[in-house]
Amino acid sequence: MYQAKTARNKTLLMRRLVNHKLRGGISVSEHTSQFQDLVNQLSTTGWVLKDEEQAILLLSSLPDSWETLVVTLSNSAPNGKVTMQMVTDALMNEEARRKEAGTEQSYAFVSETNRRGGGRNGGRSRGRGRGQGQNRGNSQVRGRSQERGMSCENNTWFEGYCNYCGNYGHRKRDCRKFLQEQPQTSQNTSQEDGVTMVSLSSDACLVTHGEQEYLHVGTHDVEWVIDTAASFHATPHQHLFTSYKSGDFGAVKMGNTSFSKIVSIGDVHITTNVGCALVLKDVRHVPDLRLNLISGTALDQQGYLNRFKEGTWKLSKGSLVVARGHICGTLYKTHAKLCHPSLNAVEEEISPNLWHWRLVHLSVKGLTTLVRKERISMGKGVALDPCEHCLFGKQHRVSFSSTRRNHSELLSLVHSDVCGPIEEESLGGSRYFVTFIDDASRKVWAYCLKSKDQVFDRFRLFHAMVETETGKKLKCLRSDNGGEYTSREFSAYCAAYGIRHEKTVPRTPQHNGVAERMNRTIMEKVRCMLSMAKLPKPLWGEAVLTACYLINRSPSVPLNFEVREKKWSRRDVSYSHLKVFGCKAFAHVSKELRQKLDLKSNPCIFIGYGDEEFGYRLWDPEVKKVVRSRDVVFHENEFHGCVPIIRQQHTP
Repeated sequence: MYQAKTARNKTLLMRRLVNHKLRGGISVSEHTSQFQDLVNQLSTTGWVLKDEEQAILLLSSLPDSWETLVVTLSNSAPNGKVTMQMVTDALMNEEARRKEAGTEQSYAFVSETNRRGGGRNGGRSRGRGRGQGQNRGNSQVRGRSQERGMSCENNTWFEGYCNYCGNYGHRKRDCRKFLQEQPQTSQNTSQEDGVTMVSLSSDACLVTHGEQEYLHVGTHDVEWVIDTAASFHATPHQHLFTSYKSGDFGAVKMGNTSFSKIVSIGDVHITTNVGCALVLKDVRHVPDLRLNLISGTALDQQGYLNRFKEGTWKLSKGSLVVARGHICGTLYKTHAKLCHPSLNAVEEEISPNLWHWRLVHLSVKGLTTLVRKERISMGKGVALDPCEHCLFGKQHRVSFSSTRRNHSELLSLVHSDVCGPIEEESLGGSRYFVTFIDDASRKVWAYCLKSKDQVFDRFRLFHAMVETETGKKLKCLRSDNGGEYTSREFSAYCAAYGIRHEKTVPRTPQHNGVAERMNRTIMEKVRCMLSMAKLPKPLWGEAVLTACYLINRSPSVPLNFEVREKKWSRRDVSYSHLKVFGCKAFAHVSKELRQKLDLKSNPCIFIGYGDEEFGYRLWDPEVKKVVRSRDVVFHENEFHGCVPIIRQQHTP
């Protein structure tokens, strides 16, 4: 009949091929054999279908109950191209799995109507006769259209066979025979906000969000479920987030007919079951969900490739395999664990004590100011546990009152003082450090010195830097009468640049109280830092520079609790990169410095921030030197303890 290469024969064969559907009671092998016969007949007419076209037509012949497989294959196809071999293998595997499971349906469906009323099922009219009415909202299609199985969703015929009764023209979920023979089915219809729900299983359900988005949700709270149909990642666990933004982000409809709000959006850092770090972006926090959900669509948008084959899932980026999973029932699952708790950024999980340590034992008043100005976030209140390291480093006599006036213009007055000698040499052989404090902003600069005669060189560097940075002239320097400040070259330099040099009265350090108090504050913090991290004294130089770095990012009482760095630079200050001094740090070893079997991470000790250079400063206890790296993983609650020290050059 179809040997003639006429347009009519081609049309008839193509129509039969398009309308060929997988029906109940027919095996996959029979279905594919019939499909291939039609393709061969079409070929005899001169119309040869490409392999990809055949694969797409075969996928189109599957009923709705196979939609998960269709989506999975579509998303995992290399370069978006499916092949007949890929499709037939997947169909055979799915048929075998369904026979073993003894069921073809393990989801409950939630259909959400268009809330604007402009889409399908949006109004309240009802159709009659052959179903040509508008059929919107709570319509009831009557007459011959209902008897012959016309779909009530869109008022058009379903061109396929029912998987339950075998009749043509309707789906299994619309089959009257199926619905009548399911007395144990929990069928709940809720008209609230135009949502209709039919619960067929207690293991999983579909949850809709907005108009089109939906999620698969299971009942286990350990694994992560991979769903290529989900529009976004979701989790019920607040402590997983590393960034957290609360707000009103809509709601989802749960399988038990209740609503659950999306209370926040943030990022989640996890370590996959193959050991790779994976950042899930824009994860929705839905407290009433029972499972962590990974969206395949969202991963695709991040540049990852999802591959589903023979009951396994593989996530890759380029040649790197990021994660693996396996099929469990009808869901693909994977195991992953949260990255180290120090990454956690949820408010109640970042305790005031941790911020107290990060900011080198900042006072309660200082922490309260940063919280009030929304620079950092923590729990319900700033209540610190008793810190014995603060007593070891800070205990002092009751202070005297001060009535001095602050300057308002940057560099109008700079205070300076030298602290030392320190009983232990630093890593770079220093025994002193000098500080310069701008009176208007109270920002402090510190330089480590091997001897006091280096003060003049450091002052010249400081002078050139601050004038270039601010565009203002240094007008006055206040110091004590130490020989390092009264040398002939120091006086000549001040005279040449028009800097007024104020010297205090001998044996009256109160006249230079700002610099004296700053040196005391720095040394108090240094003692606390070394005590808490159990680090040896030669690391005092690194501790001094780190203390100054963090003092500049802390509120100042003379400035009415403004932050020094913000007052100086007129820019907001970031705190997200701060870590606890002396904690364990694992630096990434670049491929140029390692061989194939060498470890990719090097355990170090965190000792500071790069002020004039990028990256964190780390002490490598194995090679006994300071290294810099930007690719570091921190364990802020763990410390190496006392480590041997060998002094080196080019360090404080």
